[in-house]
Amino acid sequence: MLDKEETVERKKLGIGAMTIVTILTIVFVFLGVVLVMRMIGKNNLTTVVAGTENTEAAAEPEAGEKSGGLEENQIIYEGKRYALNTDLITILVMGIDKETVETIGGQSWSAEGASEYAGGQADALFLAVLNPHDKNVYVIAINRNSMVDVDVFDENGDYVGRFKKQVALQHGYGDGGEESCIRQVKTVSRMFHDIPIHAYVAISMDAIPALNDAVGGITVKVLDDIIYPEYDMDLHQGDMVTLDGRTAYWYVRLRNENAFNSNELRLQRQKQYLTTFAAEAKNQSMADIRVAVRLYQTVQKYMVTDIDLGSFTYLATEALDYDFDISSLYSLKGETVQGNLFEEFYIDEEALQELIITIFYEQVQEPDTRQ
Repeated sequence: MLDKEETVERKKLGIGAMTIVTILTIVFVFLGVVLVMRMIGKNNLTTVVAGTENTEAAAEPEAGEKSGGLEENQIIYEGKRYALNTDLITILVMGIDKETVETIGGQSWSAEGASEYAGGQADALFLAVLNPHDKNVYVIAINRNSMVDVDVFDENGDYVGRFKKQVALQHGYGDGGEESCIRQVKTVSRMFHDIPIHAYVAISMDAIPALNDAVGGITVKVLDDIIYPEYDMDLHQGDMVTLDGRTAYWYVRLRNENAFNSNELRLQRQKQYLTTFAAEAKNQSMADIRVAVRLYQTVQKYMVTDIDLGSFTYLATEALDYDFDISSLYSLKGETVQGNLFEEFYIDEEALQELIITIFYEQVQEPDTRQ
């Protein structure tokens, strides 16, 4: 019999990391502008994450068909020629939770204290892609339960092998810092057919309340009933509410655990919160730059990243002219099934290939051979 505390713990879910993308957007857009640092930062972001130097571009057969006469980084997809957009900047954003609790069949399991996941699970994974050609920021949400090849290490740090596991577990096979991040980057790059990833940011779930309150709260129209007395949450669909830090935290995390594959409603709330937070933070920062400084200082305490100040500066000035809204958010397509212990998400590979082409490639115009 589970006690009340354990029952409460069951409802803990992975961080609603659509919020994390908002955090980064605000940091990138409003960090101070220093021209020299901008140039240095741009150079830094042209290389992939340290430790993944052998990662090749996505121009592999999995993402299309190679044939004779194609130039480097080109593929044939559905009869058309495409080239990898090598000017993209791709950043892996991770929401890290060291207290993740999963509940299946009345039993709870926690990553806290579990040696093989000591680095904490990446309960939220997003690829943020800055495209200088069309001046857009694209965000790809990665289902944390996606079944991929994960590099497994024992508690002594020795490599054990590569096994099919939920992608969120990869971060746990590390030190919780740079080592974990690099291993997560390599796994995500591999699942996306070896696309280059230029940087990473891992942010603790604890950042949400502080960031929310830094802009004075976020007002939303509640999308579905969120009734959890143990969290003092009693929100009903259609209510207009201003979320404080605590309620914002649960608004983007909680889901109906009695419904199979209930992530969809939560995802809609996360998208709603993301776009609303981004608009509010941008408006306030335009009026008072100290808001942006406050946001940066707040998130810095919760962040592990390889993006230095020069790179932040470049991203900040570059992103000023970029567009980002809910139409730029993508999710992986696939099927969720019940595994032996936990839910498992199997990616629709055809849909993934199409997404890779859409985001990371550009169609090459064939030469006109007519006389």
